This record gives sequence, C-alpha cells and structure tokens, in this order.
Amino acid sequence: MRLSIDHRTTYRFSSPQARLTQLLRLIPDGTHDQSVASWNLHVDCDARLRHSRDGFGNRTTMLYVEGPIQSIEIAVSGEVLTNPSNGIVHGAQEPLPPEIFLRDTPLTAADAEIASFARAVTESDLIARLHALNLAVHRRFALDRGRAVAGRTAVGAFSQGAASARDMAQVFIAAARSLRVPARYISGYSPACVVGDGRPAPHGWAEAHVAGLGWVAFDPCTGLSADEAYVRVAVALDSAGAAPVAGSRLGEGEEMLDVDLHVDRSGQ
Repeated sequence: MRLSIDHRTTYRFSSPQARLTQLLRLIPDGTHDQSVASWNLHVDCDARLRHSRDGFGNRTTMLYVEGPIQSIEIAVSGEVLTNPSNGIVHGAQEPLPPEIFLRDTPLTAADAEIASFARAVTESDLIARLHALNLAVHRRFALDRGRAVAGRTAVGAFSQGAASARDMAQVFIAAARSLRVPARYISGYSPACVVGDGRPAPHGWAEAHVAGLGWVAFDPCTGLSADEAYVRVAVALDSAGAAPVAGSRLGEGEEMLDVDLHVDRSGQ
C-alpha cells in the first residue's frame, strides 16, 4: 500500500516569544514492512535543525528558533510504501531488550481495576490472549474524537466511558504489563478510526512482545492488529515519550495549537 501523508503543526502565540526549542519525532524509519519513498521536513522560519536518534532508536530532530517569533509552522510530507505483515514488526531499529518495556510510567501504570480487567481475559495462548485483550479494550470505550486530554493516564482513561485512540493504547499497555508482557506505545499515521468526513489526527497504538514472533502491533481503537494502512514513526514507554512535537518556549502569553493532517492511501 502507498500512503501519502501531509502533516502540519502550527503554533501561534499571543505575545512574541524570545526562543523556541522543540524535539520532533516526525521522520519514519524504513523497516522490512515499510519503505520511505520520500519525506520532507519544512519549518516556515529561520531555524537550526539537528538530526539524531534517541535511546529507543527513533529518528529525532532538535529545532532551535531565536525570536522574536509570533508563530511557527512545522510541516512534514511524503510517501511510505507498506507491506502486509499480520501485525508483526520486522526489521525495525531495536537497541533495547524487550524487558525494558515492562517498566511502568506515570501514564501507563495499572491499578487494581486494570489488572483485574486484564486477568479476566483467560485465553491460555499468549497471542490469543493479547488479541482478546485488544478487543476487550476496544469494546469498553466509545471513541472520543476530540483532542486527547493532555496528561491523561491509563487509570484516568479507564474510568471514562469514552477514550481517545491514545488513551486506549495506554490502557492496553498498562493491562499487558500487568500480565508481565512487554508493551510499548507507537506514534505514527493511519486513516484508522476515521468515519465519514472526519480527518485523521496523528495516530497512536501499541505493540506487545511475544516470544517466537517478536513485536506485534495492536490497535484497540479498531480492536484489530495494525495492518499495512499504518506508518510507524516513534516508539516509547508511553505517549509522552513518542510525542510528534514536544519542547519549550521562552516568553509570556498564551499558546494556540492547530494540527492539519491528511493521510491518503492507494494500492501500489
């Protein structure tokens, strides 16, 4: 499948800012399952860019802008070719052992309710159990199509009747880790969970590690494994660690954020 992506993030400030520093996780890597045919990163003002990789193997860009600055648009666009893989990840950068992804974070720690929810899934075979857990998380929530609530934890989301794709992924991760299964958060792009005229936002899903198979992608937003309509960009312990844009600013006033994203798919 060929996926064409155009993702623009615009920040506007009520008062000029003296300095901006942003960490970008906006560049996908090639794997055996996805090939980056073209990819461009553009910033609409004078900026210094420093490309690197973080400890999870993600491609990162540090962006530095000296003010005064009233607004900034960060845009990426390109095409990625993907292959069917039954949700199994092949050939990705893996600098860390799977056991690292048993580690809880404040966003993904399970409480007694989430642990009990996970234990209620009783399939003996691990891969079947993870598929059932993915479907159980999907069925528990209505999809919240609004902007995800900043800082919402898996425990906080679990008490709600509706959850964002990001929240559902973090609930799945917390539940899987409570079963001692390594699990991690994935940020990227997909037209999944979009109905009618709705536009996709940068998407989030999960991966869990299964001995003999490796990392397997699960999207509780759909209740299915991620397929060739997904582009992986960043991996982390939770959504904060895989955020497409994160950083700080030096200046007073309010910040307004606008995200415009188009993901189009076609056969190869």
